[in-house]
Amino acid sequence: MSKQKRLAWLAVLAIGIVAAAFALVPPIGQPRWYHDFADRRAWLGVPNFLDVASNIFFLAVGVAGWARLPHARFAEPRERWPYAVFFAGLVLTGFASAWYHLAPTDARLAGDRLAMTLAFAGFAAALLQEQGGASFGLPALATLLVAGPGAVLYWAASEAAGGGDLRAYFLLQGLAMLLAPLLVWLLPGRYSRGGDWLAVLGLYALALALEWLDKPIFGATGSVSGHTLKHLVAALAGWAVLRHLRLRRRKDGPP
Repeated sequence: MSKQKRLAWLAVLAIGIVAAAFALVPPIGQPRWYHDFADRRAWLGVPNFLDVASNIFFLAVGVAGWARLPHARFAEPRERWPYAVFFAGLVLTGFASAWYHLAPTDARLAGDRLAMTLAFAGFAAALLQEQGGASFGLPALATLLVAGPGAVLYWAASEAAGGGDLRAYFLLQGLAMLLAPLLVWLLPGRYSRGGDWLAVLGLYALALALEWLDKPIFGATGSVSGHTLKHLVAALAGWAVLRHLRLRRRKDGPP
């Protein structure tokens, strides 16, 4: 089966999952307890200090990624765009997440999620590009730069209207985690180290688990919460993308 046909089948699968989710799953509202984080300790006058300060790691990885981009090897100059969006998304997430954790509210959470959707868009487009080529990755980037913020704004508007619906936002993350292993398996890729993408997904899955275990972890350690650890591990996933960019080599041309 040609690369185009494999990508077409993956697109059909993605569309089918989206259609099934909206047809079969009822709207998912934002839980009221979500903003009730375990570690509320203040330090140096900063409330929720560790949840705020741990966002520095997103900033560090994002800035390091931007510094790496001029020296990274690409088959085509335009292949830098998904990575540029990804690292910019990490920088913005560092600021937006810190702002949210200073005083958690739905409005501030929307800003945090808007920044994260940029990182999601860059990651998904970079993966699709390296496995399928820039002719697939760049249109995906443009699509996701509309769909991601659109999903967040849709949730915020539905929340303000008294309902709340996170289905589109959750689908953005879920589809990336489901389809990425299929992309790596079905398409040989233009660059080496395709398995790095699975390591990134594994780290992000761990970060999500730590988020849900926020209070049990803080109760067990008494010093650090699951949400603070989530920031550290999610930033580590970003660093894994940076490491991939530094170490991967082209398979079809000069290194």
